[in-house]
Amino acid sequence: MERTAFAEKVLHNARGWILPIVVLAVWQWVGQAGLVSPTLLPTPVAIGESFVELTLSGELLGHLQVSTTRAALGFLAGGGAGLLLGLLVGFWRKAEAALDPSLQMLRTIPHLAVAPLFILWFGFGELSKVLLIAKGAFFPLYIQTFLGIRSVDAKLIEVARVLEFSRTKMITKLIIPAALPHILLGVRLSLGISWLGLVVAELMGSSEGVGYMIVDARQFSLTSIVFVGILIFAVVGKVTDSLVRYLETKLLKWRDSYKG
Repeated sequence: MERTAFAEKVLHNARGWILPIVVLAVWQWVGQAGLVSPTLLPTPVAIGESFVELTLSGELLGHLQVSTTRAALGFLAGGGAGLLLGLLVGFWRKAEAALDPSLQMLRTIPHLAVAPLFILWFGFGELSKVLLIAKGAFFPLYIQTFLGIRSVDAKLIEVARVLEFSRTKMITKLIIPAALPHILLGVRLSLGISWLGLVVAELMGSSEGVGYMIVDARQFSLTSIVFVGILIFAVVGKVTDSLVRYLETKLLKWRDSYKG
């Protein structure tokens, strides 16, 4: 029984690799056949060679460390503030009336619109980049935390009152666990937006980081290095998302949801 379940899991995961492998094979064939200029679309092999070269030189690791630090700081600052304000607005209607309209208006402002303003206020240093990332990471966690709290079944609240739960016990034992699926979804969305904000921040002006590596390679028409940078963002984003999904499976074991 366990072997069968393991084999089914392996087969399920293997299906996800079929399309990427087919795309890479066709891509390589198109490049080798000379149907597309390597300056416009380098082959996967050429991109792999650039990746190995950048890795061995230590350049890629240095840029990745800088970018990861920026994304982490922005996520912690913005996501943390979003979580706290989401809890505040979710639990207290007066806070919702005072804060939510202004926050919803700020949410609609695009990253590219505020980036020049942040640079004007804080310069090209790390602060402007971290704040730009934090701005993007704030809203998914804020909204999902607020929705999670307000989505708690009112009947459960009534039952808790009948059982004479204290306010602290009601929050920690009922409301927060019930809102946790929304909060974890907010974490996933905020992490994704953090990487998007990082790209915008580093493309606007930077002297190091994966975004800077992409801009620098573009200026010299080193398209294979541009693809390396794009793939690094994709892989790191996928890894962080998978970590949160793994955390979801551990924290939400109690939830009996449809698995497909």
